[in-house]
Amino acid sequence: MLFSFDNRYLQLGDEFYTKTRPTAVTAPKLIQFNVPLAEQLQLHFNTNELKTLAPALFSGNQIPEGAEPIAMAYAGHQFGGFNPQLGDGRAILLGEVLDQTQNRYDIQLKGAGITPFSRNGDGRSALGPALREYLVSEAMHRMGVPSTRALALVTYTEPVWREKPVAGGILTRISKGYVRIGTFEYFHARQNCSALKKLADHVIQRHYPELQSEKQPYQSLLIAVIQRQAKLIAQWMSLGFIHGVMNTDNVSINGETLDYGPCAFMDFFQHQQVYSSIDHQGRYAYANQPQIGQWNLIRFAETLLFLFAENSKQAVAIAEEALEQYRLFYQQEWLSLMRQKIGLFLDESNDTDLIQELFDIMEKNNADFTLTFYYLSQFELNSIEQPSDIHDLFQKEPILLTQWLKKWFTRLNKEKRLYAESQKQMQRVNPLYIPRNHQIEAIIRAAEDNQDFTPFYALHDVLKNPYQWQTDKEKYAQPPRPKEIIKYTFCGT
Repeated sequence: MLFSFDNRYLQLGDEFYTKTRPTAVTAPKLIQFNVPLAEQLQLHFNTNELKTLAPALFSGNQIPEGAEPIAMAYAGHQFGGFNPQLGDGRAILLGEVLDQTQNRYDIQLKGAGITPFSRNGDGRSALGPALREYLVSEAMHRMGVPSTRALALVTYTEPVWREKPVAGGILTRISKGYVRIGTFEYFHARQNCSALKKLADHVIQRHYPELQSEKQPYQSLLIAVIQRQAKLIAQWMSLGFIHGVMNTDNVSINGETLDYGPCAFMDFFQHQQVYSSIDHQGRYAYANQPQIGQWNLIRFAETLLFLFAENSKQAVAIAEEALEQYRLFYQQEWLSLMRQKIGLFLDESNDTDLIQELFDIMEKNNADFTLTFYYLSQFELNSIEQPSDIHDLFQKEPILLTQWLKKWFTRLNKEKRLYAESQKQMQRVNPLYIPRNHQIEAIIRAAEDNQDFTPFYALHDVLKNPYQWQTDKEKYAQPPRPKEIIKYTFCGT
């Protein structure tokens, strides 16, 4: 048996979803299959099945036994404006499976055709965005960031129409659950308290079972979701990752990174860096992500107020008390991660200033985010004023880096431990290889224009070991040359 489905979400009732089936495609071709993830999910394909059966299954042409395909209903605040009905417009949930350790995962086809929520869209994904999501989501996983995972990638014969006909792609992605803040907003907008309570109970049972014995489980749920979001966004910030579209329908209740649309890892550091072609006002710029996280959580809290207390003022006070903790949770997580990135173990009151000063110097020098921290992890303390890789990144105002390195050295002396220990810690958390924008664009062009997936396979292989220097892979660590810079990224619709 290839799949062993145990579909719990359907038990909530048909107001939570619409049953729908993928739209068949012609001549599906399997581009990539994640064998380790499949084995974790207890999905076993022999060589012949990968050639013959897998393309049909992961394109949606064949529905596996036990699957009950649905499009999930949800709403969402998009760039601050509320849309009461969004839903899975190009994603179809096949069902739920248990992995080797009995953890539950959802299997979803993204780009599998029109659903009742498609809103005049075609329900398809161009091949380029599917390639991007495969690479970035798996890279995030390798770097320890909670994320949806990529199980399989398929292309097919028919073109997808955007501004012009392009190749299509269907991504099979895996999640611990696809309930979003927008799912709660969907029922809140309809004043459907019964469905909201049912949804909250489902989320607690599946994602936060430790809360079932709490006296105030719904208040505890809000705090738990706040904590996970604070930690997740702190991880993004520590890696220079910009999600691009932090709408409430793209915020997972279980704390995973969800919906890789116009996302990007920053090259040259700017606090207000934006890549998304649709973020004209910079709402979701790099530096704005923490406060947007709190804004989204306020929207979540609004949907739960009736579960906190019968008295509305009391319910609001409970929510506000919980939400006030977000900044503390986030700051603690961010500072902990940043201390690791610069080799610190102890807590010193001026650490935040030291870290922020480094970011400011990076911005003034247009220094590459990833390489700054990687080269810092390779730095020899006896060469503070000597030419080195990190000095090469700070050519505009090199004296600022030298001054900062001296402050950093003074701070390291307070650790009272060998520098080798600090360096080892830095090397564990500062990657050398990330899925850079210009590399992804080159991969998309090769795949969409020439059906050449060799560049995709090459970068995918490098990203399996983001922290380890790899022989003859120097080009994958380098920022773009001026003519390679990608200013804008796009979603797949």
